[in-house]
Amino acid sequence: MKRREFLKTTAATGTLLFIPSLPLGRSNTVQFSNPDFEKLAEAALSSARTLGATYADIRIARYRTQSVSTREKRVLNVSDSESYGFGIRVIARGTWGFAASQVVTQEEIVKVAKQAVAIATINSKLQRQPLTLAPVQAYKTSWSTPIRKNPFDVPLQEKVEKLLGINEEALKVRGVTFCSSSAAFVNEHKFFASTEDSMIEQDLHRCEPSFTVTSVNRELGSFQTRNSYAEPQGMGYEYFEEYPWLEDVRQAGEDVMEKHKARSVEPGKRDLILHPSNLWLTIHESVGHPTELDRALGMEANYAGTSFLTLDKRGTFKFGSDIVNFVADKTQKNGLATSGYDDDGVKTTEWHLVRNGVFIDYQTTREQAHILGKKASDGTCYAQSWNAVPFQRMPNVSLQPGPKPLRISDLIADTDNAILIKGRGSYSIDHQRYNFQFGGQAYYEVKKGKITGMLKDVAYQARTPDFWNACDAIGGAEEYYLGGSFNDGKGEPGQSNAVSHGCCPSRFRSINILNTARTV
Repeated sequence: MKRREFLKTTAATGTLLFIPSLPLGRSNTVQFSNPDFEKLAEAALSSARTLGATYADIRIARYRTQSVSTREKRVLNVSDSESYGFGIRVIARGTWGFAASQVVTQEEIVKVAKQAVAIATINSKLQRQPLTLAPVQAYKTSWSTPIRKNPFDVPLQEKVEKLLGINEEALKVRGVTFCSSSAAFVNEHKFFASTEDSMIEQDLHRCEPSFTVTSVNRELGSFQTRNSYAEPQGMGYEYFEEYPWLEDVRQAGEDVMEKHKARSVEPGKRDLILHPSNLWLTIHESVGHPTELDRALGMEANYAGTSFLTLDKRGTFKFGSDIVNFVADKTQKNGLATSGYDDDGVKTTEWHLVRNGVFIDYQTTREQAHILGKKASDGTCYAQSWNAVPFQRMPNVSLQPGPKPLRISDLIADTDNAILIKGRGSYSIDHQRYNFQFGGQAYYEVKKGKITGMLKDVAYQARTPDFWNACDAIGGAEEYYLGGSFNDGKGEPGQSNAVSHGCCPSRFRSINILNTARTV
């Protein structure tokens, strides 16, 4: 089964961790998994109101993570952790206050609500203008990632054996020296309640298997590696169980052997054909981050700076060619950032960031919507843990398929002189997300519509709008691929968000190619 065939057939029903009675999807009425949730929430919200808060919410959350890593025939590490607690946000005197605790009792909740109001009162001395929250509908409901097999119900031994089997398959390829593999699983279970009459329970799952194949050729003095092209998914254990890992790792072994013989690239202007396993990261850095409103406003600069997409560009700036369309989507199937509701209690949705090449919108939360004259939040508020402050985080941001049913073979056949790049590599981008440089894992020369061999020492360099305006072909929906990252950093103190980026193979005309071995 090919990767795209697997992702098309992944299904939609599931089992749940910690809360076996929690129904899938949204519902108008729901019985929450813990009968004490409503009582605890009422203690927090009524205490905050009594103390003068004009708004309050509480998140009671449990986070479980498990990871297993191996190399050749050995298990290197096993980690299994769990964190449980609550956080309370309030608005008092027009200002946010936040406090949290891992002692989930009614007495502690009342104490922490008082702390949150006190912090808001102190913060208000520095507040230039009162906070404005966009209106939101009240919900009493639940939502969960539609998994078919709970990773935390699967014995550790089964996971280890599967990883060791991947390593063994790689070592069957003659010349492969090492293979390491790992799998990580995350379950995020949280209950949200607010003074605006919402009570929402969610159960989110994410899965990240991966491998790295290495070949050392002492005669050539060459050391080559290739990682899995499969990316983490918002799925259950079925992803690890059913994806064709053995086929994938065999191909990786053959690729590293071919990389030993690759010739160094000649720098200069060349057309680029980017496989989605490479392109998704370019989307993340050059589209996902600069369309975060707080970066555009200069209110956020941690973890890679602000944004060149200033407010005057909204609705007019030619971000890309006419076929370039980017959609932000917190509801995307298998997306890492997918959820039913955000941490403001806003029902998630999808919307265009770029339409027909024109930049038209940002990502917003309830407190940001009024800045753009929006009547509602985009639902992008998120905190990485119960003890972290929720703020604007990137949703799944994806390049939409092109207007024609093109496959990557069609792009190759239609191109005279290009470089095809697969897999994510090193990258660099400036503090406004304007100038960038990206590498990859495997590079192929395309001449007169055919792949003629492998290259090495390749990186491509461009300015964000120049790059996306140079896009003249995007593959069709049959070639759609969902990449993504478990760890997207932002904020101070830093927080991590998981996010996906879908795309199809795409072609970019006359892009500057660097030879990284010659670059000083």
